[in-house]
Amino acid sequence: MSKLQKALDKAKEARGDTFDTLDQLPEYSLKPEGISVSPSRPKARECPAPVYNQTRVIPVDFHRLMQNRIIPICHGNPVADRIKILRTQVLNRMVEEGKNTLLITSANPGEGKTLTAINLAISVSHEIGRTTLLVDADLRKPTIHNYLGFEVEKGLSDYLQNGSGLNDIMISPGIEKLVILPGGKPLSNSAELLGAPRMESLVKELKERYSDRFIIFDSSSLLSCADALVFSRFIDGILIVVEAEKTTKNDLKRTLELLEGKPVIGTLLNKYKN
Repeated sequence: MSKLQKALDKAKEARGDTFDTLDQLPEYSLKPEGISVSPSRPKARECPAPVYNQTRVIPVDFHRLMQNRIIPICHGNPVADRIKILRTQVLNRMVEEGKNTLLITSANPGEGKTLTAINLAISVSHEIGRTTLLVDADLRKPTIHNYLGFEVEKGLSDYLQNGSGLNDIMISPGIEKLVILPGGKPLSNSAELLGAPRMESLVKELKERYSDRFIIFDSSSLLSCADALVFSRFIDGILIVVEAEKTTKNDLKRTLELLEGKPVIGTLLNKYKN
């Protein structure tokens, strides 16, 4: 761990904050050191829960979510409270600067980026005055719908490849103020589609359509393919998930080198055992 921690410290110095620890559920543990909550952040206005007239509603099973280490209710739970700390850190870093699109990635597959994306999206949706869109942009292996427990026929890949409309592919999982844009069918040419003008236009439309919306993109791991790197040029902020005792110092170094000049807001150390 010492080499990895040194690499994280170096990343923190070079890039900004390190969101110290977010352990794998159900053993979340966020270290309190270094957490900064801005006192000048304006109070969010309260908005009514949206009514979905065109978005399909597929209610999820909350018990199944908990089995999959997803926290659907963000109160009365110590794990949810720790996710709120991550939410506060992320929003403080981005929202005051008018930024509302976050890409979550990791060096390698299986380091916790998708669970982080889902739990963070749910937590943001519970904030007063904010709605959340969670986009599965891991088009090589889209899995968000599997974690949430529903089947999809179409998704982002169909929008990019076949011209499917957004209203045909967006899903409300029955969690208030949260909408899911699933990945759809896996694609081998995902990097080309994610870097295409149609994807750039989609991100722009999603950013500007609703002023209270925060958008989280779950992407492919950075060292496994070019997808996240290609797609990152459309995004306001990038959060890197690092798994303790798995992500190597060299992997983290390569990841940070690839993202040089990109809007990395911090690294999240996952599954750290005290």
